[in-house]
Amino acid sequence: MNKFLALLTALISTTALADPAALTRCRALTDASARLACYDAITLPTPASTREPIRTIAPNPAPDKAFGLPAKSDANEIQSIESTIPGRFEGWKARTRITLTNGQVWQITDDSSGFCECDNPKVTVARRVFGGYWLEIEGKSHAPSVKRVK
Repeated sequence: MNKFLALLTALISTTALADPAALTRCRALTDASARLACYDAITLPTPASTREPIRTIAPNPAPDKAFGLPAKSDANEIQSIESTIPGRFEGWKARTRITLTNGQVWQITDDSSGFCECDNPKVTVARRVFGGYWLEIEGKSHAPSVKRVK
């Protein structure tokens, strides 16, 4: 956030150093195209002549993640996995750990609970749009939030 503020301050201070008479002249124009052309023609000082140099901010690199655990590359990131819960599954509540047949262990992270008296239910662990995961259980309309613990 501090880098963003530094860039914003640099841009604002550069604009503030523009010729005030030129800004006033452009503001007075009523034709939108002419006003835009006027603003575009204003010469701004180069970064070397400003009080503080304008710094280029590199974006933060995306963290390396595999599906639920750290990994080496995001290039082939998986959006969902399908598996089953082995044996009799009777449901979940907050912080329940669920082991899948593929060996992964997922823990419920929300305060939801659900009952499902079923044998070997099929499940899909899917990535949420804004991060995190949910566990879709065959035959259940509610998908609890989960995180991978193993």
